[in-house]
Amino acid sequence: MADRTVAELKQKVAQAREVIAHLIDKAAVNGAEAHRALEYFSSDAFDRDFLPWPHIEEGLRPDE
Repeated sequence: MADRTVAELKQKVAQAREVIAHLIDKAAVNGAEAHRALEYFSSDAFDRDFLPWPHIEEGLRPDE
């Protein structure tokens, strides 16, 4: 069961990367942050500090 869950999560991340790439293409965004996001979701690495805004547990939201 765990192997299936890992495989499904990897497929979901691959789908997320495709969606991000499509949205970047449609918005004609070609900046460093867009490429950073694509590279991040293409790898198996996890970066707790990937998001450019504070984490929820830090008490702030992106729009604050």
